[in-house]
Amino acid sequence: MILGYLLSGLVTGAIFAVMGSGLTLSYAATGVFNFAHGAVGFLTALLFYQLNLAAGLPAWLAALLAAGVFAPALGYLLHLAMFRGLAQAGETAQIVGTIGLTIALPAFGLLVVDLLGLPSADGTTLPRGLGPHPALGFEVLGARLDTDQLITFCFSAVAALGLWAFMRHTPYGLRMRASVDRRRLATLRGIDVDGTSALAWMLGSGLAGLAGVLAVPVLGLDATAYTVLLFASATAAVFGRLRSIPWTFAAGLALGVVQNLVAGYTDFLQEITGLRTAVPVILLFAGLVLLNRSRERVAGSAAEDAPPPDHLAGVPPWRRRLPWAAGLVALLAFTFAGSEYYVGLAAQGLVLALIFCSFVVVTGIGGMVNLAQAAFASMAALTCGWAFSAGWPLFAAIVVGVLAASAVGMLVALPALRLGGRVLTLATLALALLADQVLFQVDAFSNGTIGWALPALGFGFADTSDPRVRVVLLLALIGLVGLLVRNLERSASGRAILAVRSAPAAATTSGLSGPRAKIVLFALASAIAGLGGVLFAVSKGSITATDLPAFSGFVWLAVVVLQGVRRIGGAVLGGLVAVAVPELLATWGVSAQVGAILFGAGGMILAKHPDGVLAQLAESRHRRRQGRARSAVPTQPVAAATPVRATSAVPVTPSVPVTPSVPITPSAPATSAVPVAPSVSGAPVAEVLFRLDGVVAGYADCTVLRGVDLDVRPGEVVALLGANGAGKSTTCAVAAGDRPVSAGRVLLDGVDVTAWPAHRRARAGVLLAPEGRGVFPGLTVEENLRTWLAEPDAVYERMPQLAARRTVLAGALSGGEQQLLTLAPALARPPRVLIADEPSLGLAPLIVRQVFEVFAELRERGVALLLVEEKATEALAIADRVAFMRLGRVVWAGPRAEVDGDRLTAAYLGVT
Repeated sequence: MILGYLLSGLVTGAIFAVMGSGLTLSYAATGVFNFAHGAVGFLTALLFYQLNLAAGLPAWLAALLAAGVFAPALGYLLHLAMFRGLAQAGETAQIVGTIGLTIALPAFGLLVVDLLGLPSADGTTLPRGLGPHPALGFEVLGARLDTDQLITFCFSAVAALGLWAFMRHTPYGLRMRASVDRRRLATLRGIDVDGTSALAWMLGSGLAGLAGVLAVPVLGLDATAYTVLLFASATAAVFGRLRSIPWTFAAGLALGVVQNLVAGYTDFLQEITGLRTAVPVILLFAGLVLLNRSRERVAGSAAEDAPPPDHLAGVPPWRRRLPWAAGLVALLAFTFAGSEYYVGLAAQGLVLALIFCSFVVVTGIGGMVNLAQAAFASMAALTCGWAFSAGWPLFAAIVVGVLAASAVGMLVALPALRLGGRVLTLATLALALLADQVLFQVDAFSNGTIGWALPALGFGFADTSDPRVRVVLLLALIGLVGLLVRNLERSASGRAILAVRSAPAAATTSGLSGPRAKIVLFALASAIAGLGGVLFAVSKGSITATDLPAFSGFVWLAVVVLQGVRRIGGAVLGGLVAVAVPELLATWGVSAQVGAILFGAGGMILAKHPDGVLAQLAESRHRRRQGRARSAVPTQPVAAATPVRATSAVPVTPSVPVTPSVPITPSAPATSAVPVAPSVSGAPVAEVLFRLDGVVAGYADCTVLRGVDLDVRPGEVVALLGANGAGKSTTCAVAAGDRPVSAGRVLLDGVDVTAWPAHRRARAGVLLAPEGRGVFPGLTVEENLRTWLAEPDAVYERMPQLAARRTVLAGALSGGEQQLLTLAPALARPPRVLIADEPSLGLAPLIVRQVFEVFAELRERGVALLLVEEKATEALAIADRVAFMRLGRVVWAGPRAEVDGDRLTAAYLGVT
């Protein structure tokens, strides 16, 4: 009997493994955890069913078209429409965007089925599988299986093996892993990260589609079942660390076996309702807590989560508050003049708005995505109902319910002390599902399917049975919460929380307690959600365990983030929208599926505007004001366009003649046929290979480079010197294509490459060794080399210390070894232009000498080198020509022999 459980568990686990492998692939290549993975599987299964039943295609052909053609095409379209933008957005935007798709994609498929009059599809529909219909049974070692199970396992094994080989032994797989490890560096190494992301989404969606087709004989066409399948598969992906496809596949198989064994051999657990079915959720949480603290050493890395700019900062306070005051007056007028039915709808929206305020605290302020808010609300409501039924006064029962939610929130905060980002999101969802499936199913706590009855809140002169009273009460509570949030943001605790969010390591070294900040946020947010849950129950008159399901947290988070999760106004607007949109669609006779599709469209909008609709409106207003201001000011000549004499910023000692060999005025011609200028000794020099011509660039509204002109010739080292903030690193980024140019040109051998992206310039021979360490810390030494070289043997011959550590992750190397690894590929495959930004930063003198020996060899091999250094001694020792930068301009350029102490002092200190 146990063999039967093992074999059938392997079949179930094979589906988990395929779905989990797709999750691992898409995440490993793009950095986006796709919560819509199960929805893609459902949509593919729905198409398979319609092709097979309605179109009459053979099962194998329908599966090939659905999983082999449609699913990858869907992944590519989603990449173009949404995922490409989400890759550059914050984790909150990524989570909410994919959650929106989780709801929109199944709704779209079901809407198309209804509109075309195709065979209906719902949870009761059980399509046939890929094998013979009905399935043929047979015995394996005494265990009974059928052809559908055999096909499922075989397809899963082949898919996992092929995927592992693709990721580990093909250039495409290496590019995918490099792109997610350090996306910016990948572009500088010539990798088209957009193309690799598109391929990853196609393959990941194909695997989701395959899992959907394989699972359809078991799950039917129930969209919710596919979402549950996603989280079971996420458990396998987590045990594979979201990186290893073999471990993910093995974990998926093991999960299926464990689930079967628990179901068959744990009769004693029947006393605890739901515990046996919650095995994947328990394992998911355990895996997240135990396996997802990074222990890798990544030299020179930092994490930062900066808040978005406040585009209303210059607006007077009364102007900022006027729209909200007008909206409040309009809502109150509607409350006392409108019909009772619609006022009741407004009250429902405000109840949700109060719950949504908890997201403002934990996500908007704390930067932590918590999907357990529905569980907190349900916990408070059920506790309040239980206490009231036990004879407690209603107000006391409400206080007990809120305190219970806050206590549970503090318990949920414990994993937050070591987790973050999408891992924390999954952990909170796992806890919410565990509470939903186990705790809330205990009859003594939830009173079974009957639930608890709760009376209206009375105030002597009125009670909450009147929707108008509910609206006024909820507005008052939301106002208090808004005041609390504002005071929190302006307090010392609020500043500490923002510091922990933006730079945890820096906050810790400053004496701030990250754990305390997180616990405070979770406790406060869960108390607010609990208060909203209690008022939901009071408004409804009762509460049951199914009134606020865990998956509601999905929808709630997405709605409030779409409006603006950093503002209480976004929570209020989100609550009203969540109630108003379904009501309007029902009134107009529009299918409810349309609302879900619109919700998914909101997720796509979020890819471009991750801070929500309110921030988008403020940004649009800010841009309009800027446009009017620019149009009102007469056009002035750009300061950078004014010719700057080399002697204007740096006075020259009379004993040293100034004969700069690099033209420094923007009016200098920029052509490929640069006249051959005589050197100081009178010998001819080579023509210019790489040139920046009048380049103006910066970051957002801040201009950094103000007309930079710079030439580099083959076999020449140009040292770009200057103090911090002069614009040297920005010059490097512009030269490599990592930063766009607002004016001027970038020329490579006479060809205008200004519009070329960084990966195209790298392929043309422009290589940037960025400031810090230009390595992929999550790849091995050999894999790092192969991102630029087809065969790294030449590097190993020159640098045996790298050969000895070829299988070591680059992030585990010392700083000096990482810098040698950065420059080593250039020795085996010299670029045409090498741009080195602060190559000696943080290195020991011995390593610095080795690095500059590499530069000298590259110069002898004809490479044009642009060397950026703050340490003038090392740079001047190797440089042929020198350029000094101050405040975004090249203020002097000339031969190395003409550089003296006075010029260095003037360039670095700005004094004469």
